[in-house]
Amino acid sequence: MPGAGAPPPGYGRQEPPQRPGGYDRPTYQQQPAFFEGGPSDHDPYFDEKPPKRKRRFGGCLAVLVAMAVVLGGFYFVGDRAIDYVKDMVAPPADYPGPGTDPVSFEVHEGDSVSAVGRNLKEIGVVESVDAFIEAANAEGLTVQVGFYPLKKQMKAADAVEVLANPENIDTVNVTITEGSRAKAIYKVLAEKTGKKPAEFKKAAQDTEAIGLPDYAEGNVEGYLFPATYAFPPDATPTEMLAMMVDRWEQALGDNDIEAQAKKLKCGDDKMCTPEQIMTVASLVEAEARGDDMPKVARVIYNRLDPKVDGGETNGLLGIDASNAYGIGKSGTTELTAAELAKDTPYDTRRRKGLPPTPIGSPGDAAIQAALNPAAHKFLYYVTVNLKTGETKYAKNLADHNRLVDEYQAYCRKHGC
Repeated sequence: MPGAGAPPPGYGRQEPPQRPGGYDRPTYQQQPAFFEGGPSDHDPYFDEKPPKRKRRFGGCLAVLVAMAVVLGGFYFVGDRAIDYVKDMVAPPADYPGPGTDPVSFEVHEGDSVSAVGRNLKEIGVVESVDAFIEAANAEGLTVQVGFYPLKKQMKAADAVEVLANPENIDTVNVTITEGSRAKAIYKVLAEKTGKKPAEFKKAAQDTEAIGLPDYAEGNVEGYLFPATYAFPPDATPTEMLAMMVDRWEQALGDNDIEAQAKKLKCGDDKMCTPEQIMTVASLVEAEARGDDMPKVARVIYNRLDPKVDGGETNGLLGIDASNAYGIGKSGTTELTAAELAKDTPYDTRRRKGLPPTPIGSPGDAAIQAALNPAAHKFLYYVTVNLKTGETKYAKNLADHNRLVDEYQAYCRKHGC
């Protein structure tokens, strides 16, 4: 094309080419006699009988062609406009139904109606998002989170009808409580899904498939995050455990465990690892509640720090919950002398430092306490009232023993 402002090719020519046998000027030009040398000998304005004018078929033809072009343009534009209006007023594309292959469709937390429509179209349940939104608006649709049994190629209104009824939610809801051990978690999952605990134990061994971090060293304990889950009805044991590890990873990111761990020391004047933070959090989960969690976490770190401990405990944590885990005993009942005498890697009365792995699944509060311990120099704690959870702290063994006496007096009066 010519550049902006440039005249089209041939614009400056002085004389247009002659057409054989035709008129040699465009119809809008005057005769040369009006511009060259004044009136000629034959001036039509002074003749008694003016000469007959030639018929200018070229001008008429140009006008007819122009009119044809204009009328054709009107037809084209009008035709397109009609199509556009038809598209605007036509109903959105929709399958006739009733549907073909069954699918399980998940509504996520925070999904809008349009987001649900897009997700339905993407998997082939509805033909268009507009058809779904139109049906949803007519129904006044509100959708609850969960999995719904739908079919591919459903009529939009039929899909809305299924989603509008919470009774159609097709999920396996499982609640895992804080502090639960892997063995107990497998049992709960099996009871809710009709599978066997052994299936979940086997799935936990495929650490790559469930997304277990490398520093867990193949041990799933502590990484099956305690929460309420809505599993798809056809979820496998591997998929369920993977969802739980994913939820733990969310807690990992929310609490920035890897960065925060470097600000704490877990023995031998070395920075804590994420694995050790999870172990501390699991001990806190087993030993404390509420506002006492950060205080108990600090007691653990104080015992691991020779500068604070000063030889008072020699780095022994003395946490019976860990000893109980080592011998496979659950619950919070006191251990017998025979049970305490059993030596395992989790024996915190004989072995210095942290146990080798977490002893259960800590929740958010315990993880946050392990990352943000309270500021104090206590080395002991005793829950002196089991009903209220009142816990007292001491810096030396003599004060600790007095707290133990207070606890035993409570047990004699109220039972423990």
